[in-house]
Amino acid sequence: MVHVADVSTPTPGPRDVLIRVHAAAVTSVDGRIRAANFPHGFAMLGRLAFGVRRPRRKVLGGAFSGVVESVGTKVEGFAVGDAVGGMNSVKMGAHAEYVAAPVAKTTPLPAGVSHEDAAAILFGGSTALHFLRTRASLQAGQSVLVNGASGAVGTAAVQLVKHLGAIVTGVTSTPNIVLVTELGADHVIDYTVTPLSGITEKYDVVFDTVGNVDIPTGRRLLTDNGVLLLAVADLRQTIGARGNVKAGPASEKAQVFAEVLGLLASGDLKAVIDQAAPLDDIVALHTRVDSGRKVGNLVVTP
Repeated sequence: MVHVADVSTPTPGPRDVLIRVHAAAVTSVDGRIRAANFPHGFAMLGRLAFGVRRPRRKVLGGAFSGVVESVGTKVEGFAVGDAVGGMNSVKMGAHAEYVAAPVAKTTPLPAGVSHEDAAAILFGGSTALHFLRTRASLQAGQSVLVNGASGAVGTAAVQLVKHLGAIVTGVTSTPNIVLVTELGADHVIDYTVTPLSGITEKYDVVFDTVGNVDIPTGRRLLTDNGVLLLAVADLRQTIGARGNVKAGPASEKAQVFAEVLGLLASGDLKAVIDQAAPLDDIVALHTRVDSGRKVGNLVVTP
């Protein structure tokens, strides 16, 4: 069970910066790691990576925003006092007052961007951008179906599809239809009324952000040259992801984070925050993640 405890301040390596965390995202990834609830087939690999009998990463949290407290001996381009954001990958550690992060995954915060918005958008924004642009090579005018359009990745995906000039259909539940429409969706499908099996339209890209679209179902929804994107895939799907099916982790690079934060600063991307709370309320935030009903992003503010 997640809880608040006193831990030592991390020591940055030579190519790390020590950051005073102002905000960090609490994501479905944090929930999976905490509960050892990995996609089917990845249980053993997940246990080996994050701990067999006890957590190997005692502090969760990947996406962060804060201020540089100190820099490693080989760090260039960052100075004490700089506002920065980034992601700490499997090292985690951002659900704390301080986190040590590699400069290769850290970028300056644009003027006017709040720490809460930055922390909220980094995970979903970078994941959505990676799949849509890098994996699908999305072009203006193409049609995209976003399954899970009200989640962290989904809310970013809807906006990025529009930013890239494509046509987006969002799949969500009844309470989130207005939100998904306001984010720019050209069409919205309420899955409580029309399940995926009832969709007859074909799309150039089908982007599953929640992990409930199998490969045969996804391919049935594609045009002849369409691409199926699986942001959350089990082992069998990952192995079977070839040809027009794309799966696997999104890359975490500072230049991608900088682009996402730049879109946030320009107003082309909006951070959707379900709830922001102090570190003392971290249990409540994890409970919200586990409910499967969060809208957009959860943010903890140490």
